[in-house]
Amino acid sequence: MDKKSLYAAGRPAGRKAFTFIEVAMALAIVSISLLALIRLHLVSVSLTDAAQMTSQAVFLAEEKIAEMLAYGYPKEGAASGAVGENANCLHWQTEVTPLQLPRLGQAGVTGLRKISVSVSWEQGSGRKSIAMSTYVADRKLQ
Repeated sequence: MDKKSLYAAGRPAGRKAFTFIEVAMALAIVSISLLALIRLHLVSVSLTDAAQMTSQAVFLAEEKIAEMLAYGYPKEGAASGAVGENANCLHWQTEVTPLQLPRLGQAGVTGLRKISVSVSWEQGSGRKSIAMSTYVADRKLQ
């Protein structure tokens, strides 16, 4: 027999198994791929948690504005509080201030107020916050 028929494709004739190096390389590739997928999953969970907290903060800010508008024309002043428990605690602060713009005063328009709401929370090693505001007019405004 010639050498070509005995060692076709670098293996002895009649042997159809993987070599140790081929198995080790395949395991290394699979391990690296799995590590990348696990890291991607952890990042995904972290981003989902951040999005959930931001959504809750927006809903809370909208709720506080709606509460103030439900009473009609809100009184000037500030209020604050907290909602939630432990790590998911949202701190809110509302402030109602008179809106004084020179052009409106010249036109004789008064009775406008600005409602500002800010919501903050701890996330990771820092503090995140959002702020929303709206304007309301006295219903007696002509």
